Amino acid sequence: MTTEPPGAATPLRNSGVGRSGWPTRTAWGTLALLLAAFAVFESQKYGTSTTAAALVSFVLPDLARLVGIRRPGVLYQAVNSGWIPLVVLVGYTVGPIVWPPLFTAGLGWLTRIAFDRTRGLELT
Repeated sequence: MTTEPPGAATPLRNSGVGRSGWPTRTAWGTLALLLAAFAVFESQKYGTSTTAAALVSFVLPDLARLVGIRRPGVLYQAVNSGWIPLVVLVGYTVGPIVWPPLFTAGLGWLTRIAFDRTRGLELT
């Protein structure tokens, strides 16, 4: 056990700019709003099937939790990771597939992940 004299330098603490600080949450919140607006635009443009796909994928993390998928499992990480919907969005954009519900599903899923990150729910 070490004792430090009064007035000794103490290590710096996290100033809120880290992983869950306000700049990070603001960025996630901005991304969530943009993705949600884009999902609404695509849903209006292509109709009911795209709206259903966006809504189902938006609640996908909740559905997974209801089925029994819990932390820290691989399935939990897959459902709550932003890489899978990002790959879906990029793959749809550059690939030969033309099915708008797939794209809006990716938008809904990524919107949910951004929304969760805005609220401070981290993937650990």
